[in-house]
Amino acid sequence: QVQLVQSGGGLVQPGGSLRLSCAASGFDVNYYAVGWFRQAPGKEREGVSCDNIMARITYYADSVKGRFTISRDNAKNEVYLQMNNLRPEDTAVYYCASADSGYGCYEHSSKSSEYGRWGQGTQVTVSS
Repeated sequence: QVQLVQSGGGLVQPGGSLRLSCAASGFDVNYYAVGWFRQAPGKEREGVSCDNIMARITYYADSVKGRFTISRDNAKNEVYLQMNNLRPEDTAVYYCASADSGYGCYEHSSKSSEYGRWGQGTQVTVSS
């Protein structure tokens, strides 16, 4: 079955860290662009970070630059989002997604409409 399954997330205090995982099955995610998005209540979905391995592009939104890191484990067919120095405004449901190579992830943006496979989403809450 072709799918992305997320794990991680939860409740963390401001300044804390979390790591989100996204496990791909049924396809080799290493041939695809991957992205992380988030959506807070009442707000539009926002592209947080993405990695286009074929184009050698990694993108981070200004709001997370220097705090979040996207990475892959090729052997495990997994993608991660390491989130450090978390802030209350990072509270949202986070989604991983994959896009055909050459789409979705660009130098200055990550276009959600170009991603074809999505994880189930996981809640991240930053609160004291």
